[in-house]
Amino acid sequence: MSKVYFSDMRANSKENLFDKIAKLLMLAGLAQQVSEGDLTAVKIHFGEKGNHTYLRPVFARKIVEEIKKLGAMPFLTDSTTLYPGQRKEAISALTCAIENGFGYACVGAPLIISDGLRGVTETEVAIEGELLDRTYIGTEIVEADSLVAMTHFKCHELTGFGGVIKNLGMGCASRKGKMIQHSTVAPVVAANNCTGCGICPRSCAHDAIVITSGNAVIDPQKCTGCSRCITVCPVKAINIQWNEAADLVMRKMAEYALGSLTGKSGKAIYINFITQVSPACDCYGHSDAPIVNDIGICVSTDPVAIDQACADLVNGARGNEGSALQSGHEPGGDKFRGVWPEIPWEVQLEHGEKIGLGSRKYELVRV
Repeated sequence: MSKVYFSDMRANSKENLFDKIAKLLMLAGLAQQVSEGDLTAVKIHFGEKGNHTYLRPVFARKIVEEIKKLGAMPFLTDSTTLYPGQRKEAISALTCAIENGFGYACVGAPLIISDGLRGVTETEVAIEGELLDRTYIGTEIVEADSLVAMTHFKCHELTGFGGVIKNLGMGCASRKGKMIQHSTVAPVVAANNCTGCGICPRSCAHDAIVITSGNAVIDPQKCTGCSRCITVCPVKAINIQWNEAADLVMRKMAEYALGSLTGKSGKAIYINFITQVSPACDCYGHSDAPIVNDIGICVSTDPVAIDQACADLVNGARGNEGSALQSGHEPGGDKFRGVWPEIPWEVQLEHGEKIGLGSRKYELVRV
């Protein structure tokens, strides 16, 4: 049974929230996971422009300070997104991160995009999954000596909730890896939006795109799913086809989390913040009202156990009236189905346990 260390959000003049973060990390074994001289990836979601529920940069600073005390060298990292937006390539993503408060002056660590300038800097990582035998992970994650995943635990429109499994599985994958998880077909071109500018065929490394009759056309037989064309399209005419069922996405996501952690046995620790539990992902350019009040912070070395504990804590809380929560307001009610009734959110936990990512059985140690 894995241990999950938990602290609520209460604070006083003798112990503030930053003191609690340090204590949780110490008890969960940060010093055993991070060694002197380690290049330590602090995997975090920098938040989309216009969103405000992403984790506070001052929390990241405290975690960076605790890592530095061990003689390690931390860097904050995230990957580029599969869809067009503020974080679709490294320059815009880093600009967004700094504008959201994650500059060095605040967090005390450099920012590095894990999958390179356009999301194609990847390393193929072999795994023994049920669905996949290889994953494509951002190279800087693979090359890091140790990893601290810092996650905002919230609802999610595709996976029911987004915790550390999603932070590792989707958040550490290259664009190609994200594409494999989300879709089984090539991106689609919206002919009405396409201007035939010719940028996408010049950027395609596989000669899968041609301009025909003034429009880009993608050959699905040649397309490898790297999604570079989505990034370079200046008019956002190329988009992913979201054709994969939610339960299959979650199983692939758990297997990608396994790929992200390959080579990091005993070198990873996870901290989940159950705060501002929004009904949707921080990838949106807005944040809706939280469905429950702030609950607390969990730390563990087991990614499945910590997500299971966080899900149980959220479901055990009373839901907020006037939020996006439509059912399950009572303590013990299913909050995630109360927002996204069609999503079987337990799948990511069940599959994670099945493939050896972690255990759903846990002991909650209240600190």
